[in-house]
Amino acid sequence: MDKKILIVDDAMFMRSMIRRILKQNGYEDVAEAQDGEQALDLFRRIHPDLVLLDITMPGKSGLEVLEEMIGMDPGAKVIMCSAVGQDTMIQKAVLAGALDFIVKPFKPEEFSKVVNCYLKQ
Repeated sequence: MDKKILIVDDAMFMRSMIRRILKQNGYEDVAEAQDGEQALDLFRRIHPDLVLLDITMPGKSGLEVLEEMIGMDPGAKVIMCSAVGQDTMIQKAVLAGALDFIVKPFKPEEFSKVVNCYLKQ
């Protein structure tokens, strides 16, 4: 599949796990960022079809990165992925422009279902 996906997470094991799930679903064009600045740089350069964005990271938070991405491209498709599953955090992310919120830890099939839903639109 020719969809470009950007994974943003400070934990390398999480980026690897997400990449593996994406690969199993046929997504090969996957970029990774370990912090907000790197994510914004890649976002500007590659214009991904979907961003999978962690909330808790060093430097800029995922919510700050989300707001900047939506500011650059109001049509950006961003799904938040975080262990912080509090209702207020989910609400803030959705109000800021996130399409969905996946709470870690997640089952690969649940993760795949959400990602496939937004990439097939």
